[in-house]
Amino acid sequence: MMPSLISLKKPERWKYASLSQQESTAVELTDTVSMPSERRLSKDGISNAFDVASQDTGQSMYESTGTLVGEDSNTWDSDEPTQTERQTLRKVCWFPMASQIATDKDQIPDKLPASAFLVAVVELCERFAYYGMSGPFQNYISNKYHDPSGNPGAIGMKQTGATALTNFFQFWCYLTPILGAVCADQWLGKYKTIVLFSVFYLVGLLILFLTSLPVAIEGGYALGGLIAAMIVIGLGTGGIKSNVSPLIAEQYQETKMRVKILPSGEKVIVDPALTIQRIYMVFYLCINTGSLSAIATTEMELNIGFWSAYLLPLIMFCIGFGVLVAGKRKYVNRPPKGSVIMDSFKALWIGIKSKDGLDAAKPSYIDRNPAKAVPWDNDFVEELRRALVACKVFLFFPIYWCVYNQMLNNFVSQAGTMQLHGIPNDIMQNIDPMTVIIFIPIFDRVIYPALRKAKIQFKPITRITWGFIMGSLAMAYAAVVQNWIYNAGPCFKTPLKCAAGKLPGGKIEHNHVHVAYQTPAYFFIAMSEIFASITGLEYAYTKAPPNMRSFIMSMFLLTNAGGALLGMAISPVAKDPNLVWLYTGLAGGSVVAAIVFWLLFNHYNATEDSMNELDATGNRPIPMDGMAASQPRLPLVNKVSNFDIRALMKSGEGGERGKSGDMGRAV
Repeated sequence: MMPSLISLKKPERWKYASLSQQESTAVELTDTVSMPSERRLSKDGISNAFDVASQDTGQSMYESTGTLVGEDSNTWDSDEPTQTERQTLRKVCWFPMASQIATDKDQIPDKLPASAFLVAVVELCERFAYYGMSGPFQNYISNKYHDPSGNPGAIGMKQTGATALTNFFQFWCYLTPILGAVCADQWLGKYKTIVLFSVFYLVGLLILFLTSLPVAIEGGYALGGLIAAMIVIGLGTGGIKSNVSPLIAEQYQETKMRVKILPSGEKVIVDPALTIQRIYMVFYLCINTGSLSAIATTEMELNIGFWSAYLLPLIMFCIGFGVLVAGKRKYVNRPPKGSVIMDSFKALWIGIKSKDGLDAAKPSYIDRNPAKAVPWDNDFVEELRRALVACKVFLFFPIYWCVYNQMLNNFVSQAGTMQLHGIPNDIMQNIDPMTVIIFIPIFDRVIYPALRKAKIQFKPITRITWGFIMGSLAMAYAAVVQNWIYNAGPCFKTPLKCAAGKLPGGKIEHNHVHVAYQTPAYFFIAMSEIFASITGLEYAYTKAPPNMRSFIMSMFLLTNAGGALLGMAISPVAKDPNLVWLYTGLAGGSVVAAIVFWLLFNHYNATEDSMNELDATGNRPIPMDGMAASQPRLPLVNKVSNFDIRALMKSGEGGERGKSGDMGRAV
């Protein structure tokens, strides 16, 4: 009679799958990659063994967590991959709610959890409001009401003043996430914090709309209303930005690599890090879809008025707020841990004072002196060490954001000096989000999988470096375009300001360079976002301690505030005829930053997987079957897998026996 209990062993671990309560024989199985060929059992042999065992007992085999194993099983889901598997197998991303299986030439198709879609919709609406209102800012501030240049305007502070004020807004919007992060991680949690700060956001949008009405502009209320709106909106967006990006990633609960066999027979590694990468690409896709609102608002400012351009974002944000509240019970929301931020600073202080660094903050170290007991564990200190790696990487991002922000101010003013042919000068910036929307799926579905299949490592530090390089190319090209403008009539190095450019009716002729020549600069900026900005979000999430994700995300967002400060510092140079040198300097600074960044941090690529696998207790998923998350997982074995039979053992030497009713799966 065929034995009915088969004990499956990955190297150094015993796993059991029960078939019968009456008799059993254990078969020790080891992956073929580590065994001599003469001791390998063919896939047909192991298949027949499983078939006979199943027929004899009349039962199917189950993993201890309840996953079916047997005739209809499509995949083998093992424990964590071995070192050899890590080095040789292709990595893919996978969502637990996936409904399809891909061929071995594609990434495994997946579906986001429904709660993640809700978070994405909320972010889309918030970004619609943000970019819809900020898109017209440069014109609103720099040009006069009924400006003779023909460009729409309201305040008349010219390019230098407008650039400084928009940089202040950027700085404020990316400084306030620290407040939102502390509120979320210490007291309220992410969801409640987002709701609270959304109210501030709504109030700010209402102020902006009311003070942009023609009667308010003519009454001189536009500047005061704009500054008040910037302060209130910046406070609101800060509370949202630091929490919504970690919230969407937390909807995905897997944390460790798993081996899976596709229907084609290819064995692959399901990598949570790749899944997080895909989540943030989808997240960034939503951001850029929302930012297309600037197409509508820039047309509305030109053809209707600024009040209409600011009413639309207000309406859209109300819709997003409604979605946020309606989905309250669907979100996976990690509760705040109270003292986690203070604990982090205490641990850092212990590390600073000790010659042993952060190791001195570990309980295993402090246990030598019971009087110095601490409320955290060793894993917390290791997570904190990993977070410090991310913070060091973030130090270079202010240079990148200073480059990126040129798109939001000086590029708009540059377009205003070129031949527009009836389109608003600030509509050109929408080339950036359209490029991002087109290329994110291409990178996600074609380029990145092709690189992984070819065993080409394109790790985060490499991607960020290329992001800096792309930003440098954007600035270099902008300098070339600016030089063309200065060499074209009628006003040459003083666009819109010479007597030769005056037209009948008080209008001023723009220099004879078509605005479409700006397009490649926006393309390079978009490529830089895909490499640097998306990877920065991913890095902030994957390197943060589970209960400090909002805070570490706020540290990443703070780099944008640093970029805005740099922008304010160079804003006095942002005027004719200095702009060629401005763009050239930014191009040089960005490429130097890329080189230094790579030299300092490229070694972190080698430890990326090990850092991502640091898995503190608070981050482990809770299985439905009640098994402790720290216990070894049982492998799900497919009959098409190849194994070695090394020994047959008598019944009674195995472990616990599963029950056919255990149908749950870890969540």
